[in-house]
Amino acid sequence: MGEMVVGFGFEAGARSSVSMETTCGALLRELEMIWKEIGESEEDKDRMLLELEMECMRAYRRRVDEASDERAQLHRSLVAKEAELAALVASLGENGLHLKMQKAHMSLKEQLASVTPLLEDLRVKKEERIKQFSEVRSQIDKISAEISGQNLQYSSYADELDLSIRKLDEYQTQLQNLQKEKSDRLHKVLEYVNEVHSLCGVLGVDFAETVNNVHPSLNERDSEKSTNISDSTLEGLSQEVSKLKAEKKIRLHKLREAAKSLQELWNLMDSSDEERRRFEKAERIQGFSEEDVVGDSILSLETIEQSEAEVERLTKLKSGRMKELVLKRRSELEDICANAHIEPDTSTAPEKTVALIDSGLVDPSELLASIEAQIAKAKEESLARKEIMDRVAKWLAACDEENWLEEYNQDQNRYSAGRGAHLNLKRAEKARVLVGKIPAIVDNLMIKTFAWEDERNMPFQYDGVRLVAVLEEYKLTRLQKEEERRRHRDQKKLQNLWLTEKELTYGSKPSPRRKTNGYHSKGAGNGFMTPMPRRISAGGATPELLTPRSHSSLYNSYFREARRLSAVPLNFVAVQKDDSMSSFASISGSEAGSPYRHYT
Repeated sequence: MGEMVVGFGFEAGARSSVSMETTCGALLRELEMIWKEIGESEEDKDRMLLELEMECMRAYRRRVDEASDERAQLHRSLVAKEAELAALVASLGENGLHLKMQKAHMSLKEQLASVTPLLEDLRVKKEERIKQFSEVRSQIDKISAEISGQNLQYSSYADELDLSIRKLDEYQTQLQNLQKEKSDRLHKVLEYVNEVHSLCGVLGVDFAETVNNVHPSLNERDSEKSTNISDSTLEGLSQEVSKLKAEKKIRLHKLREAAKSLQELWNLMDSSDEERRRFEKAERIQGFSEEDVVGDSILSLETIEQSEAEVERLTKLKSGRMKELVLKRRSELEDICANAHIEPDTSTAPEKTVALIDSGLVDPSELLASIEAQIAKAKEESLARKEIMDRVAKWLAACDEENWLEEYNQDQNRYSAGRGAHLNLKRAEKARVLVGKIPAIVDNLMIKTFAWEDERNMPFQYDGVRLVAVLEEYKLTRLQKEEERRRHRDQKKLQNLWLTEKELTYGSKPSPRRKTNGYHSKGAGNGFMTPMPRRISAGGATPELLTPRSHSSLYNSYFREARRLSAVPLNFVAVQKDDSMSSFASISGSEAGSPYRHYT
């Protein structure tokens, strides 16, 4: 019993301080003294000591069990926190975080004390990371819903397994791409909306109703509501733009046709500027391309209907004034032919036209169409004759200068110091140079005319007469005048010689100044000028040169006779020709190389 107590005391002493061991031994000795005084038997003492020992054992066991439970609880907490810590490290991607703990030399409480602060920091970081992920993912889902056109589905992102910076960067990159796509789509939607607005303005269509049919958000002015950018909206706007463009093309064609008809009717009926001003919009688009046609309701149905109604009104009015219109267009045809010096078609002559309309045998519209065709043909022929007509005009201008120069040379006061004398001198110098070029001008004109005739296999008519015949006659008459002047110079030389011999024989005496057929001795060799048409005389001693411009005085006699005769060169003045001139005329009209060609 004493050994057990001693043993017990030793074990207790191993667990407690020296003071506790002393106290227990003292109490045991005191108990034994009390038992001795009481007279307890040894058996009772052993029994009570055993009970005391068992009671101590139960107390220690209870404390051991409690300590063991506490240790298990600490161990479980440490394992749980270490597992949570490892999960947070993996989730947050904190690969650089390492736990440097010497578990063999640290108690469980020390280990918990080292893990807990780190765990708390990671928990806070996780909450912040979840918040970041939530913001990014919510924006991604919102933009994705806007692009797809579906309703936004809200969800929680707390259960996100991967909360690393790398994953967050991926989401942010995805968000940036979606934001760019959203910006591009919004820009495209705005382009479509602006184009629809422009087309609606041109066509006079309600813009709000048009875009509302695609999506109501396109016309909402509330800035808080975002514009729909889904595929269906883009497709709807694209289809709407295509439909409006097609409608614009159709209406533009209609309005152009109406404007063209209006222009023709206005020109035919001499409509006033005030009447035309009402349809200024329709007339203005004629010179515009489809892209350039812009403006408020310029292609509206109302504008087109008004233009078509005006066309119909003027068409009805035109039928009542058809005779006047036919005669007016015929007059225009005659003016075009007169400017081109060609003969108008006699099938629509005014006398015939009036008779046909009055008789009712021909529809006036058919006559008008026929005249329109003749006008188009006359314009085409005038254009084909332009080069030669320009050369004819140059020749006629040279002939005018030749006539002026001849009159100037006959002026006795041309060298006086009067006003404008120096200007006339300069003009005379230029005229002499130009007159010297007349033969070359005529020859080149004939070459061009022959080329024109060979190309078209038809004669070049000038006021009903073949131009080559006029040019040949001009050349022939010019040669005749040159020959006449040569004879005049020879006669004058003989006369001067005779006067000289007479002076030597009888002595000199003054002689009166004589005129020699309108030529001055100083100007006799300056060239052969064509006199003005008013001085043309069939019985004059000097043949005059004929040009197409001189036809104004000889038109009735010369051109009527020229039309009746063939294209063989004609002599239009009655002059006495010597044998050499007659031989020249016969040769030029009969040889194979003659410029007089006949067309059948």
